[in-house]
Amino acid sequence: MPAMAAPAGRPLLRLRALRYAITFIVPLGAWATFTDRAISPWVVPAFSFGLVPLLELLLRGKHTNLSEDQEREVLKDPLFDALLYLFVPLQYFLLALFLLRVQRGDLPSFDLTGHIFTMGILCGVYGINVAHELGHRSKRWERDLARALLLSSLYMHFIIEHNRGHHRRVATPDDPASARFGESVYAFWLRSMVFSWRSAWHIEAERLKKAGRKPFGAGNEMTHAMLWQIGLCVVVGTVFGWSALFAFLGAAFIGILLLETVNYIEHYGLRRLKTAGGGYGRVQHIHSWNSDHLVGRILLFELTRHSDHHWKASKKYQVLQSLDDAPQLPTGYPGMMLVSLVPPLFFAIVHPRLQQLVTANSELELAL
Repeated sequence: MPAMAAPAGRPLLRLRALRYAITFIVPLGAWATFTDRAISPWVVPAFSFGLVPLLELLLRGKHTNLSEDQEREVLKDPLFDALLYLFVPLQYFLLALFLLRVQRGDLPSFDLTGHIFTMGILCGVYGINVAHELGHRSKRWERDLARALLLSSLYMHFIIEHNRGHHRRVATPDDPASARFGESVYAFWLRSMVFSWRSAWHIEAERLKKAGRKPFGAGNEMTHAMLWQIGLCVVVGTVFGWSALFAFLGAAFIGILLLETVNYIEHYGLRRLKTAGGGYGRVQHIHSWNSDHLVGRILLFELTRHSDHHWKASKKYQVLQSLDDAPQLPTGYPGMMLVSLVPPLFFAIVHPRLQQLVTANSELELAL
């Protein structure tokens, strides 16, 4: 039986999948750093938080979406998923190279710091961000891949709190990952990290109670996560030594801070209104900050189209849409992350936009 003719535009849609391969520039730079082939051990941080924000400042975002037919085609293309799956072995390969390089013990302090920041970017962008995408998938084995990536960043509780906590409570006072109006990123880091971890324990305990099981027994996923993470640290310390272990802990912490900084800008100052019954209505597009700047979109697998992600969390990254009523940031996520480190500058840029949103939309109030 002859093969069916390919729908018009399929080659272009395959190119759309291949463009996400641009993100492999970062792992390539990390490989060059960890094998002493890079010009500088700071090449990955310079690219991620120097060149990328500059490009996004100069290039305007594009408010474009696929048609329904195109969405059906890209959802059939396995390449979009394969790119994500590849990051699991790649992340651990690069982690091993990093640990081996640190183990040698001949890096000057400045170069060692560059190596740690490079690994930290891998932990944040791939260890956590790619895990975020896979963690919302319906297949158990894909969620297990997400857990494997989160393990490399020592943040395995994220899949529990994010999926079953953040998505339910986003843009409310009960969500530790939703930044309040006037809250600095530094205060947010501490609040989000502490209370998200505590929330994950509570979520797991409640799940087991409802199932008639011991809340902190052998079935507790948080217990499993802690044991996996302790086990990995023991292996790293035993095989590669104390210096490598401390470098790994530093890199994981940087990755966590990158995640929490993204959390900060994604929902800063946005709050849902309470309903007449005292609860909160469904999350709307207005409750997340977005960016259509192309470079960050590709490098972060469309994380910046965040409103559509919250509208339907299981929606795959390649079909997330730019929505007319979704608040837009003036530049991409990488640039806004840098700006957030200077709170007065961040407030000066975001607060006027936030005030306009609240004035124009009855579904929104300031998250005081």
